[in-house]
Amino acid sequence: MPEDKIEIRNVNTPGRTERVDRAKYEAMRAALLSVLPRKAPGMTVADAKAALLPALPEALFPQGKTAGWWLKAVQLDLEAKGTIARAAIKPVHLYAVAGKQGR
Repeated sequence: MPEDKIEIRNVNTPGRTERVDRAKYEAMRAALLSVLPRKAPGMTVADAKAALLPALPEALFPQGKTAGWWLKAVQLDLEAKGTIARAAIKPVHLYAVAGKQGR
């Protein structure tokens, strides 16, 4: 697999992978994990997006464009890997799973 791409999973479609831009994925992953609380109930996806936008590199996400798509892609991949989880409340609340910050 080329170095500029990374395979990601989707918690909603087990066994399926997609190849995406590594730099954008890693930037969003770092930003998301830096803002998510480490315990439930966590924070809403909208609050997470608002909190992480300032941490995204302008070169990769000019004016935050496409950040919503990348947030969802990274969220679903990290959920599939058990790195983050959803709290059992509505709307969707996310939190980082303790001890699961690695790849």
